[in-house]
Amino acid sequence: MATARDYLLSDALPHIWCPGCGHGTILGALLRAIARIDPPKDDVVMISGIGCAGRAPGYLDFNTLHTTHGRALAFATGVKLASPERRVIVITGDGDAAAIGGNHLIHAARRNIGVTTICFNNSVYGMTGGQYSPLTPLGAFATTAPYGQVEPAFDLCELARAAGASFVARGTAHHAVALTDLIYQALQNDGFSFVEAISQCPVSYGRRNKLGNAAQMLRWQRDNTVNVKAAAKMTPEQLQGKILTGVLHHAVRPEYARSYEQLVARLGAEREGKS
Repeated sequence: MATARDYLLSDALPHIWCPGCGHGTILGALLRAIARIDPPKDDVVMISGIGCAGRAPGYLDFNTLHTTHGRALAFATGVKLASPERRVIVITGDGDAAAIGGNHLIHAARRNIGVTTICFNNSVYGMTGGQYSPLTPLGAFATTAPYGQVEPAFDLCELARAAGASFVARGTAHHAVALTDLIYQALQNDGFSFVEAISQCPVSYGRRNKLGNAAQMLRWQRDNTVNVKAAAKMTPEQLQGKILTGVLHHAVRPEYARSYEQLVARLGAEREGKS
């Protein structure tokens, strides 16, 4: 049985993430989920864009692709259509997925293409200077919001669900075991899966917003999130200000790459019949 360590390139380590960053924890959850399935390494294609999360495939012993900012899902769509038998996974950040890559996210979900997307959400453009992202909370501070963020944040899970994703979930770096299980379920889904993973950024976002060190930010995740099963028994007043975690949506829809293959096969058969 494979372990998460089996998928790491030891000569590419140590990683570049800041001390206390939650991205390593989230990557570990992803690798443990993959290890449960134990696919041949050559069957996995790991694709990322630009940003803190975008470096992750550089540490992994799979087929990997480090693409331009916001375009990871566009590349992933091409890879899945060209090699539908492969397990295509996108690692993206909140800016990469929700800003320049937002349109690709919408249409990947609409098509329900068999790609699993893990959004490492640290609420900020951490790598490029601490600018606010579309997921920076209202009122939070960033280098481009020195007086507080005045734009409301996207709920990317709601966006993915509304656009047509067949599996949508949210977890946190604090709840690492539960996050592994959510990603495992996402990988098993036949269609487009989207998992938002809330990550702490103590060096940039946390410091600027006086949220404390990594441990304190992890405790914030613990205290301000509620699993959907527990939420079903709570009042609106009890849920005020809480972030829902767990499986938020799961539906059965035709998978795009398979539908495309069927169309090609049908047209080929019709052409053969006419000749």
